[in-house]
Amino acid sequence: MNRRYRWVIVAAGGLLGCVAMGAMFSLPIFLRPMEHDTGWSVTGISTAMTIAFLSMGVASLTWGSLSDRYGPRLVVLAGSVVLAASLALASRAASLGEFQLMFGVLVGVATAAVFAPMMACVTGWFDTQRGLAVSLVSAGMGMAPMTMAPLAAWLVVAHGWRGAMLVIAGIVAALMIPTALLVRRPPPQDDAGIDMAAGEGQADMSVAQALRSRQFMLLMLANFFCCATHSGPIFHTVSYAVTCGIPMIAAVSIYSVEGLAGMFGRVGFGLAGDRYGAQRVLVIGLLAQAFAILAYVSVNRLAGFYTVAMAVGAIYAGTMPLYAVIIRENFPLRMMGTIIGASAMAGSLGMSTGPLLGGLIYDRLDSYTMMYVGSWGMGLAAMLVLMAFRPFHGRGLEVARAG
Repeated sequence: MNRRYRWVIVAAGGLLGCVAMGAMFSLPIFLRPMEHDTGWSVTGISTAMTIAFLSMGVASLTWGSLSDRYGPRLVVLAGSVVLAASLALASRAASLGEFQLMFGVLVGVATAAVFAPMMACVTGWFDTQRGLAVSLVSAGMGMAPMTMAPLAAWLVVAHGWRGAMLVIAGIVAALMIPTALLVRRPPPQDDAGIDMAAGEGQADMSVAQALRSRQFMLLMLANFFCCATHSGPIFHTVSYAVTCGIPMIAAVSIYSVEGLAGMFGRVGFGLAGDRYGAQRVLVIGLLAQAFAILAYVSVNRLAGFYTVAMAVGAIYAGTMPLYAVIIRENFPLRMMGTIIGASAMAGSLGMSTGPLLGGLIYDRLDSYTMMYVGSWGMGLAAMLVLMAFRPFHGRGLEVARAG
């Protein structure tokens, strides 16, 4: 039964991630309509997304630790309820500051309750095909641009941004709350078994030792720069396409193409990570991501946007699940929620840079070019940091204690 149910966990994680991330990433679709309707600046609205990522970062470690202690079901259920309520409140915001509080703080905190607990849960259910499993959960999250984004675009045209956000709040409640009830802890006997099978050699490592280790520090830093690389392009490319004269509905389809490519990228990178090693595949992916994002500078027509979006979507989406695989290969199962939560915190802090900096660059230069150039530089930094990572081997525990 356990072996069969683990795929239910994967499906639940994919659906929860799709709806949660889709709800949060509906803000780029609302960016221009909100600016026109309220008079709020692009920078001000973008700041709400930056705050959301910062809130995710702060909350991820806490949610991950609570997941280790109380199990993922309670954590994911709480996040689902808070997410639906916060989206409904944000749709009624009367001022920019109120919107930044409701969307930025509450939506960010609620979304964090899904990613780290579900990734930790899935890694505990699988002792084989782990890369594929976490990639499939991530692929579910990648469905958001193909499902929630077009829905948000249609809703905002039909009902305005406030009505659209309220409808999305209802969808979140209807789908996420029942799905959260399907989530279960990994079988307890898997802990020792998986740790011994992995040959980790640091099963008695404490959480404090893990957080002080060089391996942990490098993974967090690489994840920060990786997410800083693609956060601006993810948030601002629809707006960039509109400034190039592409209609809103067509511009949103670029987002959908990126998401579709990301599904194939997640599965492909997951399979490659299982076969060739997660770290090796991730280093190659980070290098490719940097140059793929830089290619946005050279396009201004829909066909060009589609071509670059396919490459960017496949690469950045494919790289992200590999961090969870590397963490599971180097740290004990009993602290997966905490360590993956810390990784999500680093990634969220990286993601927080793009929306704000991209908005500031556009407001000042009336161009997004320097945003893509800066993203390219951060992508190269992520690759170099990960190349310095060395897995725990033999004396891993002593290294962690010395740290």
